[in-house]
Amino acid sequence: MSKRVCPWWLGYLLASPVRRWFSQDPEKILRPYVRKGMTILEPGPGMGFFTLELARMAGDSGLVIAVDVQPRMIAGLKRRAAKAGLQDQIDARVVATDSMGVSDLAGKVDFTLAFAMVHEVPSGSRFFEEVAEVSKPSATLLLAEPRGHVTEQEFDVELQEAAKVGFVLVERPSIRRSHVALLKKA
Repeated sequence: MSKRVCPWWLGYLLASPVRRWFSQDPEKILRPYVRKGMTILEPGPGMGFFTLELARMAGDSGLVIAVDVQPRMIAGLKRRAAKAGLQDQIDARVVATDSMGVSDLAGKVDFTLAFAMVHEVPSGSRFFEEVAEVSKPSATLLLAEPRGHVTEQEFDVELQEAAKVGFVLVERPSIRRSHVALLKKA
């Protein structure tokens, strides 16, 4: 699997509303999984294509913790959140490459969105361990990887790594040009 991180400057393109035209409408993708008041973890948010919608859906009583290794991505996300009036519902953090730095969230996360990013982390197994540590019992994880970067076999390896730390496959939703799985913490 590729371990290269998406270049920061590509974040502008990834946050563009044009992306919705290619069947990646955040509201439609997230609606079945996110409710008001949730605590949500979003690793690799880029400049916030999904983050802003997650914050809207979680509402004033919810919180989105967005973690990224690239300071410029987080800076762009913070600017977009402020412009949208959502900065109080988003905790945007720059983290190290070897950890998401979310141990303060142990047992507090209701939902994790891992969209097109697990193939970029140095250790998929460590990533899923950290998600399991911060997830509440029965928390869900929506895992999506781009078909252009991740093969079916590589995605199966990710699912196996998630299963080792207690995530079970609930369903295989459809998102255009993506391998997708909804997982639940057992």
